[in-house]
Amino acid sequence: MDIAFLSATDLGRALAQGEFTSEALVSELLSRIQTYNPKLNAFVEVYGEPALLAARESDRRRSRNQTRGPLDGVPFAAKDLFDVEGYPTLAGSKALAAKAATQSATAVRRLLAEGMVLLGKTHTVEFAYGSWGTNPSCGTPINPRDPLVQRVPGGSSSGSGVAVAAGLVPVALGTDTGGSVRSPSALCGVIGMKTSLGLIGRGGVQPLALVFDAVGPMTRSVEDAALIQAALQGEDPEDPSTFGVPRSNSLVDLDKGVAGLTLRYPSMENLKSAEPGVLERFKETLADLEAMGAVLDEVPLPRPLEAYATLTANITTVEAWNRYQHVVEKEPSLVDPEIATRMSRGKTMSIADYLGYLEQRRLMQTEFHRYFAGANAILLPSSPITAKPIEGIHTTNAPFGIFTRLANLMDLASLSIPMGDAEGLPTAVQIMVRRYADPMAYRVARALEVQRGGLFTPPRGYEQPHRIVAESALYAGFP
Repeated sequence: MDIAFLSATDLGRALAQGEFTSEALVSELLSRIQTYNPKLNAFVEVYGEPALLAARESDRRRSRNQTRGPLDGVPFAAKDLFDVEGYPTLAGSKALAAKAATQSATAVRRLLAEGMVLLGKTHTVEFAYGSWGTNPSCGTPINPRDPLVQRVPGGSSSGSGVAVAAGLVPVALGTDTGGSVRSPSALCGVIGMKTSLGLIGRGGVQPLALVFDAVGPMTRSVEDAALIQAALQGEDPEDPSTFGVPRSNSLVDLDKGVAGLTLRYPSMENLKSAEPGVLERFKETLADLEAMGAVLDEVPLPRPLEAYATLTANITTVEAWNRYQHVVEKEPSLVDPEIATRMSRGKTMSIADYLGYLEQRRLMQTEFHRYFAGANAILLPSSPITAKPIEGIHTTNAPFGIFTRLANLMDLASLSIPMGDAEGLPTAVQIMVRRYADPMAYRVARALEVQRGGLFTPPRGYEQPHRIVAESALYAGFP
């Protein structure tokens, strides 16, 4: 049994059955981080000793039959946008003051309350403003899927995607403004959920554009993602978008299958920007769903995907500029020049422009509501391309938003899951559902996972002989 690539759910079951302790599990993963992170650069901070202390406390609870639930003792990581008490939140930038947070983000506190063990923070694109996953200022994580060529991880939750894919941690938190959970999930071959806005509180999370920002899990199984979302939900006193929003049972009907569901997808003309290998895998996925009894329904989108992507980008730029103008224009600026250039577009956009964008969004949402009528979910690829080499890519326009921003603009939930490789690199499909219909996305994804015998496959080159180290004090000095 290679515990590095077990799902969080399976790890929880193994802990409950006494196959190993949380302390031993955390020691094993810290060892893997020590071995592989210098190459992968997934983590910006590792909380070695605090993680071991938390694991020991979990083991003590278990010995007293006081476990907090199925995730007690299971490790996780958080993107460096989430506050962690006692540590600075730098948001992938050298421009923010390195001031220790006085309280952990709501999402982090909720997982800690479940007994989960925080291993550290993962790298992000600076201010989460980019989708290649590159960060020349603080370091770019390396996609583990190619042992020979350094490839982009996808962004902005880049380190989280890499850490989960490479077996450094079974669960990581990300944020999604225009695809920042789904793009790295797609390129790294893991599962990532852009949750419905308002289901998971954003208190203590460094914002980019609050009109779109959503917290979501990145995992190696559909059940894990649903379980983590269930733990994260609830009103957050620091996030008014959660006020009055009923909890959604993300695990309900998980194994009901897709028979009888109507699954809509855009025309191939709408998807023409996708690489041939991506489209081939997408068509195979559609065929699998139809074979399981789903009703597949091809309907052209009301507008080109580029129209949704452009409007989302404009709204995000205005909000980002309003939030970060003070550090971008500061002399000398410590913001990466490429990020500063893209963000500075907001300087040319007026309040009238912004209000006009919001009105366009309202009209598009009304139009899209009619498009969605009669369907349970909408399917399209998560990314039009597979992971490209990092060299020279940072200043190149990223194409991912063409397929991902639609969900943010339309206030949908969207789950990205692997759908097979194209020329040895992962591709993924999005399952988009109406706001607060998140359980439907998990249900469709779970059907595919069962039918294919799993969606996640470990990357080559990161297998490490399994060992459980009883003398975990060996790792007590881990930085």
